[in-house]
Amino acid sequence: MADSATASESPAIDHHLPSAVLATVLSHLDIRSLVFASTTCRAFRTCASQALSFLPTFHLLDFALTVDFLRPLLMDNPCLRSIWMDCSQLDDEAIKFIAKPSLNELYLVNCENLSGNILSELGTRCPDLRTLTLNSLAGCKGVPISFSDLEQFLIGCSELESLSLPELDFSVFDWPNFHHIWSLASQKLSCLEIGYIPMIMLSQILTLAVEAQNPQTRIAKAPLFPSLQKLCLSVDYITDNLVGSISEALPQLTHLDLQDAPWVDSTPLSDLTNAGLQLINRHGKLKHVSLIRSQEFMFTSFKRVSDLGLLLMAQTCSNLESISLGGFSRVTDAGFRAVIHSCSRLCKLRVSHGNQLTDLVFHDISATSLSLTHVSLKWCNLLTDMGVKRLSFNKDLNVLDLRECRLLSDEAISALSLLPKLQVLLLDGTGVTDIGLSYLGQGSSPLKSLSLRGCKRLTNSCVELLLAGEVKSSLQTLDLSKIHNLTDEAVISLARSHVKITELRLRECTHIGDSSIMALASMMVEGGTHGSSLHLLDLYECGGITPLAFRWFKKPYFPRLRSLGVTGCLNRDMVDALARSRPFLRVSCRGEELGTAVWGASSDWCRQEEDNLDELEQFLLEGEEMIEEDDDANDGDDVEFIEG
Repeated sequence: MADSATASESPAIDHHLPSAVLATVLSHLDIRSLVFASTTCRAFRTCASQALSFLPTFHLLDFALTVDFLRPLLMDNPCLRSIWMDCSQLDDEAIKFIAKPSLNELYLVNCENLSGNILSELGTRCPDLRTLTLNSLAGCKGVPISFSDLEQFLIGCSELESLSLPELDFSVFDWPNFHHIWSLASQKLSCLEIGYIPMIMLSQILTLAVEAQNPQTRIAKAPLFPSLQKLCLSVDYITDNLVGSISEALPQLTHLDLQDAPWVDSTPLSDLTNAGLQLINRHGKLKHVSLIRSQEFMFTSFKRVSDLGLLLMAQTCSNLESISLGGFSRVTDAGFRAVIHSCSRLCKLRVSHGNQLTDLVFHDISATSLSLTHVSLKWCNLLTDMGVKRLSFNKDLNVLDLRECRLLSDEAISALSLLPKLQVLLLDGTGVTDIGLSYLGQGSSPLKSLSLRGCKRLTNSCVELLLAGEVKSSLQTLDLSKIHNLTDEAVISLARSHVKITELRLRECTHIGDSSIMALASMMVEGGTHGSSLHLLDLYECGGITPLAFRWFKKPYFPRLRSLGVTGCLNRDMVDALARSRPFLRVSCRGEELGTAVWGASSDWCRQEEDNLDELEQFLLEGEEMIEEDDDANDGDDVEFIEG
């Protein structure tokens, strides 16, 4: 709501509700509700700031705040211990409000515009920091980050226990003393997650760690990473030497996550072999292993690893609870079965690009004591319905990823529809038809998230059949992208069903047009307002959408929408104006994927977020509707709203 509109309302609210009463009421609200309240009027803004000044946590990932919104909310709070925040609209000016001396935990996403200065400031001002996560730090071109920033951070944060800098290219820290500064790192550091690191820099660090364990040099050198249990990083090549060095240098390691993305084919000396897999668990403490060869730059795989390699690894890693293997093209059913049958505690299994994995892997899985909860078999093109039916004997399955398993059809879906705990199902690129979705709709699985991206055999009827049964009561996330048979009729069926969906993706559905936007904007769910349940809507490259559709993104429609994907060339001025008129709405128009992926790169394979509508937000949404109706009486046409 615009400040000019709210400023005139402040005296009336002050007159009827004294500040003491407002402060008492607001002190019982959650963070998101306090932020909404602070935008309502000046009186609420003042009281919300006072309430926030005593809260130990500030967790707000739903939307991105500007520095002007953030300043009064975080200015004075000596009690603040934990911050979770989206920084997509922040730059270095916000660092002074974020780097609180009292901080123990800092979790920031979309940090593209934040420079390395945030690291040096945290090292200077936050000596008690325990956990730090900075996603996409200095990701924008020209945003600086230097060796001195990292050095100051490691020196100052002596209590650090977890450091996560995913997507950060550590080659920017190319400095002769790079490996030596890690001797300054906290002795309590138990988790280290970084982006790409050049092999030579990593080798120097591991060599230093091994030397620090030598009894003859231990007195002169402090131990390096004595408490490290979790290591996640991306390298040039995963090799026998690297795996052996990590195992030797980090004796406490329980979680190892390695990924490479070769530019050229590896040589025998720069590759992983059967012998290297034997070295991976030298101290016998590993519980989680992930070895992924990415196809980002070329079609490649671990060509020197065979069934024997997985058999040797299974013998030394019998206590594994999760394993993720990507690019093991020479491994057959025998190798994968060795892992499954040797690791009795295994609950998470992930295999991608398993070119020789067939139904036989799960032939007698019912005879094992396994209780798999998370399974991903992406790009396993020999897997058929029979294999999935055998896999469905695991009644504890909670997350199942079968993307790009091209031979799967409705028979597999029929078996999966009866799983009593299945909440996340990804079927992108499979051969499922409308009949298969009718099985899901009438089944007993409490599905919360379903992805059907690129399922070419689906038609408009699939939505109605899916939502005809019990799934309607649990479904929250639905991806129908790249299904070229879908038209507005399918979206209208979804709107008529009144399903309480929070995320809907329709990108690259060329026949989706303005009628779909109108239907979703007018959609009513029980106890809500127009389109009230949608948080995310992806309409990128929907060919039938015209600039006229933008009128339906005007309040009170889509009141809870936080992320919107559209085609930027549709009308750039209107897209920009929409972003300005709704500051809590992130409008993406360059084709980027919205939201958080279900399957991550490390152990956090599935992330489910509960997001219930609180009473204050419901009140504000209803209030906005009445206020907007009054504003409409004074407004011109819809174009004036978009441009204003």
